[in-house]
Amino acid sequence: MTVVLRIAACVVACASFAISAVADAADEATIVFVGDVMLDDGPGRVVARGRDPFGPFAAHIDGADLRVANLECVVARGGTAEPDKPWTFRAHPRVLRPLARHFDAVSLANNHSGDYGPAAFAEMLGRLDRHRVAWFGGGHDLAEAHRARIVERHGLRIALLGYDEFFPRSFEAQPDTPGVAWSEDDQVVRDIAEARHAGADLVIPFMHWGWEHETTASARQRRLARLMIDAGADAVIGGHPHVVQDVEIHRGRPIVYSLGNFVFDGFDAPVNNTGWLLRLAVDREGVRRADVVVARIDRDGVPHPARDAAPCWERGEDAWTTCIPDRPRRSTRRR
Repeated sequence: MTVVLRIAACVVACASFAISAVADAADEATIVFVGDVMLDDGPGRVVARGRDPFGPFAAHIDGADLRVANLECVVARGGTAEPDKPWTFRAHPRVLRPLARHFDAVSLANNHSGDYGPAAFAEMLGRLDRHRVAWFGGGHDLAEAHRARIVERHGLRIALLGYDEFFPRSFEAQPDTPGVAWSEDDQVVRDIAEARHAGADLVIPFMHWGWEHETTASARQRRLARLMIDAGADAVIGGHPHVVQDVEIHRGRPIVYSLGNFVFDGFDAPVNNTGWLLRLAVDREGVRRADVVVARIDRDGVPHPARDAAPCWERGEDAWTTCIPDRPRRSTRRR
């Protein structure tokens, strides 16, 4: 009888361990982030010719559980170009088909999503909704622009926040006017707390900041990134400078200051035609692993994966190291 009881106890314990292991595996997800995606001009012509500008990177993008980009243009037919801006970008709505094929969510917090005014911005929100592409970092009004977009994947509630720090501030949402979320330190801290209060397991701000063509993050970027981590962010990711920037670990959480361009034409320098796709493996404790796939952008603005050494990191390490990316990671779980 004693032997039988011991065997039964072992079976129960082993079954409990197996169930726990399955639960732990279910509470993991993969996220990819890419930087500036501008679908006017060259990339827009690529789409008009029936090509997919994300196609060369599809194997690296589509296997992730959550796929996020910075949409660096307005997608609309209406609106009027801002008269004082040297570059304004408005993409034809047909670009939403390839965008929706490869991405689940886009940040609108940048210095081009308002290029054609509030009416075009509001039109874009409706078009993104109809294509089932979630958006954040902007909204129909100020409150909505600062509200986190919470996406659930495999039992994890992932909150995405977006903020712009680069002029013109006139694109900022108002209490009754569509626009972007502008970055104010106290408000950012409150937004992170609100996302946690809303039930988020992870909070990731996606920033539009820094100086163009600077490959090292500014003191302002570093100060704000650390503030966001201290306030409860699980990672901080940035873009805007049109180049990749350095990376950092603060209190065991990753900071990627700039992913650079991803789909963008009009640059001649190799440094501007190099971007990063960031891959994160996350669980309830935050980011477990991070690595980068380098993108080389052709004259049409289309990115192509390169097997270049790039930053990588795993939980428990004090600093990023350098790795050669492995084959594309594919999720076997249904979204």
